[in-house]
Parts: sequence; C-alpha cells; structure tokens
Amino acid sequence: MHYLHTMLRVRDLDAALDFFVHKLGLREVRRRDSEQGRFTLVFLAASGDDAQIELTYNWDQKEPYPTGRFFGHLAYEVDDIYETCERLRSLGVVIHRPPRDGNMAFIKSPDGHSVELLQKGAALPPREPWASMPNTGEW
Repeated sequence: MHYLHTMLRVRDLDAALDFFVHKLGLREVRRRDSEQGRFTLVFLAASGDDAQIELTYNWDQKEPYPTGRFFGHLAYEVDDIYETCERLRSLGVVIHRPPRDGNMAFIKSPDGHSVELLQKGAALPPREPWASMPNTGEW
C-alpha cells in the first residue's frame, strides 16, 4: 500500500492557495479542471516530499462546508517552530495552539482545516511570547 493524498474541500480556491502555498510554503504539483464536473483539483506537496494534499474546489459551492473535527489534521515537520509560527503570524495566520512546549503548534486554513506544525528533532527550549500565550478557539 502507498499513501497518495489527503483531500480537503475548499470554498475559495484563491484563499486556500494563498494559505497553503504562499503562507505555509507548499508547492503546486499538478492541477485538473473538469468543465463537465464543474470542479478543480489542485495537488500540493512540501519540498522534497511525495505526500500530497488535494484541494477540491467545486465551482458551484456557495455555502461553507460544514466543519468538523472528524477530519483530524494535516501535519508538517518544520526546522524552527518559533520562526515558522512568527512568519505565519506576521502573514495574518492565527496560531490557535501556540508552541508553548517548543514542539507543537496548530493553525487553520481559511476553510477551517487543522494543520499541525511539529518541531524537527528535539523540542526547542520554551520561549516568549509563545510560552505564556493562550490557546485561541479550536484546532
């Protein structure tokens, strides 16, 4: 068995791509538009990684998709959790679960998909403002 991808439905493809590509740093691997099915599929991956996420954009979807925690989350390993969270925060991304432990943080996509960020290797020593920052919302 070989892992292929995780599919996420998105209501605003431009906002989703801004988050996953421009803010999170994934790259677009391929794209498929279906005029007959009225949808676009965009596959994204992290640099040097075969694992992909598929953003499914249904052209006629006007209402937000119901969000639920049944999906779980996407997880990405990062070189420096504090630097990554600060860069994302400066781009307007809410850090829902700050990296108080120097190891783990959670953010959300514009459609409410949870994304876990994990420190590569050992946890970094606790550092402010993260160590005392409270959680925001759900993740």
